[in-house]
Amino acid sequence: MLDGSDLMKIRLLRDRPTQILSPWVILPVFENSPNPPAGAGDTGLATLVGRLRDRKELTGSLGELTAIHEPAGFAAASALLVGLGPLEKWDAGAAFTAGFAASKRLAGQPRDEVALILPAVATDFPDERISALIEGITAGTRGPGLRKSEPGRYAFGTLNVVPEEGEVAGRLEALESQIRRGEIVGQAVNLARDLVNTPPADKRPEALAARIREVAQEAEVSAEVWDLARIRSERFGGLLGVAAGSSHAPAVVILEYRGAGEGPHIALVGKGVTFDSGGLSLKPSASMEDMKCDMTGAAVVAASVRAAALLKLPVNVTAYMALCENMTGGEAMKLGDVLTMRNGKTVEVLNTDAEGRLILADVLSYASERSPSRIIDLATLTGACMVALGLKVAGLLGNDDRLRDEILAACSATGERAWQLPLDEDVREALKSNVADLKNVGGKWGGAITAAKFLEQFVGDIPWAHLDIAGPAWSDSDSVTRDAGGTGCFVQTLVKFLEGSGS
Repeated sequence: MLDGSDLMKIRLLRDRPTQILSPWVILPVFENSPNPPAGAGDTGLATLVGRLRDRKELTGSLGELTAIHEPAGFAAASALLVGLGPLEKWDAGAAFTAGFAASKRLAGQPRDEVALILPAVATDFPDERISALIEGITAGTRGPGLRKSEPGRYAFGTLNVVPEEGEVAGRLEALESQIRRGEIVGQAVNLARDLVNTPPADKRPEALAARIREVAQEAEVSAEVWDLARIRSERFGGLLGVAAGSSHAPAVVILEYRGAGEGPHIALVGKGVTFDSGGLSLKPSASMEDMKCDMTGAAVVAASVRAAALLKLPVNVTAYMALCENMTGGEAMKLGDVLTMRNGKTVEVLNTDAEGRLILADVLSYASERSPSRIIDLATLTGACMVALGLKVAGLLGNDDRLRDEILAACSATGERAWQLPLDEDVREALKSNVADLKNVGGKWGGAITAAKFLEQFVGDIPWAHLDIAGPAWSDSDSVTRDAGGTGCFVQTLVKFLEGSGS
């Protein structure tokens, strides 16, 4: 899982694209553009591409791939044309998609060296499209087959990044910065994907906590792991209730990165259910098949903090992750049980498959007590959010308009998708219990909103936002531009948010 052998070397070259000696060169192409592929100039390859366009055999649509061997005018043995989509719509999201498609196509076998030509439109004013392109290429070399007897995907030995225009002296530092950013963020996306794709038997709470601590400490992020005794002493009644049905003890992981001295800090909170059977409110078998992904929130939070540290962002971040299994053992919580949360509120359990909000309630309470400037939690929380928004859009809710706007701006900048849902006060009526302060489920309607309203009871007056990532966290299908399995969603957004936020 992302050991040294999985990391490719990335370097910026200033040679002419046509003179790059490489087995493969990746040439970006814009959709329906009269211009030749990046770096092709007036070569024979450019003439060939023009003919292919005329015959409608090549369009440059986003993620379209066309391999050409012995490209006329190039020293490279083969060229892979990758579509960027329309120039006017080419943003960071499109750049990531194109990079992912190209590297996925080439990473099916070991390659010592691959070259990427950067289009001049991005290098004239180096921006995050370059970073996103590198992120996509990095992510595309990593597949979900962590337990295959033979690897299905190989990281390139070296990725040579070559500007379309050879003279970049005035832009060299900015280009190198964006390439380095893309490398770090791409590795963070892969870390989150790897953690999600790991089989549940290999990431019991204790094992996952140890892995998160290891990767954090590699980036000089301080890491603290709580065992069962500490969790009990901290009165995490929700986490203890959910974990009671498993023979494996829960864990809490706290990461601290201080890039802004002694100033205030942002709190990131992640749900970490390493396998969710539904508890006694048992899920159907088909609904359990992807439940190793129910710890995506924790994986994304851990990977994002690691990236922030490696990027040396001037921000203070504390991450809190509650890890457990939701199982059906003899001590499992029952419908009608009442749990006492960290902040003293009591909760009547009427559905053991609404467990994520129970463990988040404790962690949100604890995080709030430490007075962060803002709190963001991420969780694969509700199927209702998937019903409302589909499989590629996260639900965004919270108690602070400015924070929500900042998160939406970060989403827009990265190409990741979230949609704001209302959090009206009348929703709280559905959470009233006859025997406790709250119940853990509401009525039939608005389940994603009800769940967020439940969480709101545990953050006090601190600006807080909740991302329900149940849809985009996992992909059931494989395609040219996407892998089946964990997606690593919202690592890019969190890093972008932290870059622009300070504390």
